[in-house]
Amino acid sequence: MARVTRPDWASLGLLAFVVAFFVFMLAPILVVVVVSFTSASYVAFPVPGWSLKWFWHIFEYEPFIDSLIVSFEVAVGATVLSCLIGIPACLFLARSRAGWASAVMTFLLSPLSMPMIVIGFAGLFFLSWVGIGISFTALLVTHTVVCLPYVVRTVAGVYRSVPRAYEEAAAILGANPLAVFRHVTLPLIRPGIMAGSLFSFLTSFDNLPVSYFFGSADTNTLPVVMLSYMEHQFDPSIAALSTLQLLLAVVALLVVDRLYGIDKMTVTG
Repeated sequence: MARVTRPDWASLGLLAFVVAFFVFMLAPILVVVVVSFTSASYVAFPVPGWSLKWFWHIFEYEPFIDSLIVSFEVAVGATVLSCLIGIPACLFLARSRAGWASAVMTFLLSPLSMPMIVIGFAGLFFLSWVGIGISFTALLVTHTVVCLPYVVRTVAGVYRSVPRAYEEAAAILGANPLAVFRHVTLPLIRPGIMAGSLFSFLTSFDNLPVSYFFGSADTNTLPVVMLSYMEHQFDPSIAALSTLQLLLAVVALLVVDRLYGIDKMTVTG
């Protein structure tokens, strides 16, 4: 007599939950992407027709281009400064057994646990007090504070997984500290640097709560201009911009995965 196999209701329930979760997360993104190709002059779903005119409108609207340039400059500057500060800090603190080293590392990571709007508000008051005020420099400094933890977290995690024996062997063979860093340490922690730089750039480029406090005619970033545009217009231009931002993030991940592999950037501890 054939044995009747009972369905595994627990596994089926888990599968249904996972599918529903991903649909819940991805459906709004898919709607935005579809709306960006609409031929209508308003946001509507389903779309009545297809067109690329809203992507062309992005390049015709000058504030979008100007703010895009500011966002790119700030994101690149904040990423570079985060690496210049975070990499030496990680090399010095990651393997230290001193109690204060752990405290300093926690301090460097603390912006991750603070609301962005609090960082922006505090940054505006402090930088105005020291005389910088609302300027590109103030925007760059505050974005660096926000981006630094991503570099510190990834580089420290990768560096802790590197055996000390590699650096010690190079030193025993006569390499000076600079040569050890250049030829041994840097190639081993490069995936962490790339991961931290990628997260740092994307976080700065898409940041609104911090950038909003430093908005002016010369320092408005793309998210700030997008918010201002939405207050007065309700056309699919914002959907088209969001689609391009999504494409930028996907392309960046694909390039990094091609060069280093996302799996090599997985950090622990």
